[in-house]
Amino acid sequence: MAIKTSNQYDAVTTICRNLFLKKMKDYGSAWRILRLSSLTDQIFIKAQRIRGLQTKKTRKVDEGQASEFIGIINYSIMSLIQIEQGIVETPDLDLEVALNLYDIQLAKTKSLMENKNHDYGEAWRDMRVSSLTDLIIQKILRIKQIEDNQGKTLVSEGIDANYQDMINYSVFALIHLEDK
Repeated sequence: MAIKTSNQYDAVTTICRNLFLKKMKDYGSAWRILRLSSLTDQIFIKAQRIRGLQTKKTRKVDEGQASEFIGIINYSIMSLIQIEQGIVETPDLDLEVALNLYDIQLAKTKSLMENKNHDYGEAWRDMRVSSLTDLIIQKILRIKQIEDNQGKTLVSEGIDANYQDMINYSVFALIHLEDK
């Protein structure tokens, strides 16, 4: 089952990376000026929209959950890059460097998923997409609290671990949506 999960993970994240690549070609690395709090708020908006799509009977914008989960993945990877590289005043990354940084963060996050998946026995496969959405929102609220505490925690994992978890929950949700 681990091989199936790894292959599904790669298929989902390839879609995400391709969108990131296209947006880099369109906009460059303008996102590099965003503070972590701004990226967190973008992720929060996407998660709230997913939750609304899951609970409301009608929608006024013809986009589904998948595009929002992809957005959460890409904004979370951008956040991880910002944590490591720092925030800048002007865009500073060319396409090749940005993709390399993206790939590094994605590889770290996939490794975390594989380790947790081993320990938890792929429990996510029995979860609902709505539960994964709620966990993402919880992670966002945790990040906001850590940001309000100037990044300090007493016993909890840091902001980066929460972004990684949101990436992995979003990948799992996209796998579930594709399997339906």
